[in-house]
Amino acid sequence: MTSSATARRLWALGEPLHAVIYFAEECLAAGERAGLFGFWQTYFALRAAPLGPVGPAVVTATFYNFAPAFVARRVPAVWDAVTPFDALAARLDGVDAALRRVLGEGIDAGEMAEAAELASAAAAAVDLPGRPLAAANSAVALPGEPHLRLWQALTTLREHRGDGHVAALVQREIDGIGAHVLAAAAGRSTREWLQKARGWDDEAWDGAAAELTDRGWLADGELSAEGLAMVAAVEADTDRLALGPWRALGDTGCDRLAELLTPLRRAVLAAGEWPSGNPIGAPEPP
Repeated sequence: MTSSATARRLWALGEPLHAVIYFAEECLAAGERAGLFGFWQTYFALRAAPLGPVGPAVVTATFYNFAPAFVARRVPAVWDAVTPFDALAARLDGVDAALRRVLGEGIDAGEMAEAAELASAAAAAVDLPGRPLAAANSAVALPGEPHLRLWQALTTLREHRGDGHVAALVQREIDGIGAHVLAAAAGRSTREWLQKARGWDDEAWDGAAAELTDRGWLADGELSAEGLAMVAAVEADTDRLALGPWRALGDTGCDRLAELLTPLRRAVLAAGEWPSGNPIGAPEPP
């Protein structure tokens, strides 16, 4: 029986491949060629494009962990620069260039087509109710090239996981800034990087830390026993809620996809496109 550990393992393996959209220079350049300006305009436009020309409230709600004012400085202005259709085209152009550089000759190997087929089968099985980012990405037409088809499938799957993570946080009344404070206390990233990358100021951070201390989850800035248990519960629920597509693929398919993703992940790391301590917080594969 496919287990929650499988969902976590495949996320850990696939996330660096998806994340070239954020960290590779080719993706920033593709956004700027399309009419966007700078990293954050490009980030919000390329990630939100499957949702259509939505405003800051929808982006804040679905992305969840960004400061609302930080989002509002870019959205909806990004849609004056590009249409969502053009943003989707730009993100594929950037990913194509980045993966061709990072993977080299391996991009045309038969294993790439096999990985794309397996990941696409899992992505086709995502459950859509209550999963806005997964639903939006599942409606994006799959590209023809295997490496781009793999990237889009992994993107749909990670947004499906993220939608479930948001549900696990909301259930426990953990807001976006509180989630970051807990992540930093758990050692998954740093306060400095999370504040810079998600737009929260010191006042918001300190206020969230004080609230979590009052709830008994932090003590002197460290996770208490109850805090450790709560973080573990959120992660366990996230893994469980991410499991559906992997069950559809089955144990044999999941194991084979993990085998195929391992060298691709290694290539992304070797190219320096997965910065250490980055705010995504994906673990090392088990």
